[in-house]
Formats: sequence, C-alpha cells, structure tokens
Amino acid sequence: MKIRKKALGITAAAVAAALVFTGCSSTGGNQANSTAPASGSEATGGGAVADTPRLTIAMITFEAPGDTFWDKVRAGAQAAAAKDNIDLKYSSDPQVAGQSTLIQNAVDSKVDGIAVAMANPDGLAPAIKVATDAGIPVVGFNSGITKAFDIGALMFFGSDEQLAGESVGAKIAAAGGKHPLCVIMEQGQIALETRCAGVKSAVPATENINVEGTDMPSVVSSVNAKLQQDPSIDWVVTLGAPFAMGVLDTVSGQGRKLATFDLNKDAAKAIQDGKIEFSVDQQPYLQGYQSVDNLWLYKTNANVLGGGKPVLTGPSIVDKSNIDAIAGYAANNTR
Repeated sequence: MKIRKKALGITAAAVAAALVFTGCSSTGGNQANSTAPASGSEATGGGAVADTPRLTIAMITFEAPGDTFWDKVRAGAQAAAAKDNIDLKYSSDPQVAGQSTLIQNAVDSKVDGIAVAMANPDGLAPAIKVATDAGIPVVGFNSGITKAFDIGALMFFGSDEQLAGESVGAKIAAAGGKHPLCVIMEQGQIALETRCAGVKSAVPATENINVEGTDMPSVVSSVNAKLQQDPSIDWVVTLGAPFAMGVLDTVSGQGRKLATFDLNKDAAKAIQDGKIEFSVDQQPYLQGYQSVDNLWLYKTNANVLGGGKPVLTGPSIVDKSNIDAIAGYAANNTR
C-alpha cells in the first residue's frame, strides 16, 4: 500500500464554516435514506445560505443499522448542504451490491454530484464508472484512499489508515508498550486490517483478534478470554469508540491500557477520566462536510482540492493534553 504521509491543507474558510454550521446530533439507528434540511435555523443556526443555483448531491455510505459513527459524517454533510443551498440525499447499505444500486439510483435521478464511502472500491468501480460516464462528479471519502482516484473519484477526503495505525503504534511504543492486542470487529475489512498493520509496524509483537462487531457481548467475552489467556498483552487497541467503551471495564479490570480509533462523547469522557489513554480521530464531521462542500465548489466554481492526492482529515491524536478543548465538540456530535 502506498502511504501518503503529508496531509494536504484544508482552507481556513472551510474549517471556519465547519465550526459554525454544526448539524443535529443523533443517537444512531438513522433511516437508510433521508434528505437533509438545506435551510432554516435547525440546519444553520440562522446563518446565510449561498445564492448559487439549487443542487442535489447524493451521499452513499456502508452504514450498518445502529452504527453511530456515521452520525458525525451526516452532521458535517448536512451543515455544508445547509450553507451551500444543496438538497442532500443520504442513503446507505452495508453490502457493496446495495451501495452500487444506490449509486445507480442517484445516476437515474440525475443528481449533480455523488459522495461515496468506498469500503470496497473494486466492487463499486462499475457503478462509479456509470456515474462519471454520465458526467456526474464523484468524490470519495472515509474509505478507499488507495484506489479512489483509480476508479474515477475527483477528490478524496479521509484518513490514511496506515499512517493512523503507525501513529498509534508509535505512541504505545513511546509509553513502553510491548504486546498490543488489536481488535478487528469486521474480518476482511481492509481499512480495519490496515490500521492494525500500522500498529504492528511500530510494535512488532502486535497481535490481532477478530471479533463479531455486531454482537457487543461477544466482543467483550472474546477480548476478556484473550487477556486471561495471555498476560503478556499490555495494551488493547479498539478500532471504534463504541468498542472501546464496550471493553473498558474488562481491560482496566485486568490492568491493561486501552487506546482506540475514533471518538464519541463517552470515549472523550473516558479520556478525561484517564480510563482510555488516547484516541486517534479521523474527524468524520470534516469528511462529510468537505465532501459536500467541495462538490459544490466544483459545480459552482470548477475548484478541485488536493492536487490529485487525498485530502487528509486525520490522524488527529486526542489525549489528556487536548481533551478538555475537544470534549465539548464530541458531546455536540462534531468530533
């Protein structure tokens, strides 16, 4: 995998807008298809809306029912849509065949742009080609960083998972960690496996464990059994904040240290309380915001951000040194 180790700059104006136009938080379990509010105080807090022509943008993800991670992506996308006078059509399907169908539906609806989270770029390539052949610009975000441009994406917004994993491993090694356990909650998901590979590159004794991410009691039981079996494991690395919270008592109860990828309000509180050592945040709010905002910029001003390379939204380390400044935003569903 080719590693891009230097994040490309995000404009100050875009970041400022992201901070001003915060979307509504949710507790998860969103409907698979929805239309974001594009104006009004609920979406913008009374801010101005662009006077450019009304556009329709489809956002397609692999969100599974109840996966609250995507709430932040949607909040960012909705904020950009509200600012940019965009009718945002959000839809999701955990399966690549369903995602391809959603892309085709967007093409048939003659949307003005498509933003796609590319968990399986090869599987999505034919549908994306249909979109680009129809003259519809496509941007990738969140997943698919190494193949997005090869299959027709105009831009990509997300975190370099290898670099993120290396950052976690380096921080663990600096703290004296020798034998981390990396918990993969979806076997075969390339982004998750890349994260653990990055940890292992910095701490060679890193061991992976595959768990069934849709069954949290089973996750906890599997991690607990592994820790009891192997006392040499000194760190546990989870690949999502809900999983960190799920195994928190088990890990702390056995005297091991815990780090996680991604952030939510509960994980932020646990970092403040010293129960989670740190999080590496890919900033999903920015992924949603930048994807929609930059499609609008492309359609209204022919702007293309990134110079043919991914625009990195992470990794961003969150630990005791900066958590107090971030925790409030995590509670507001924007970090």
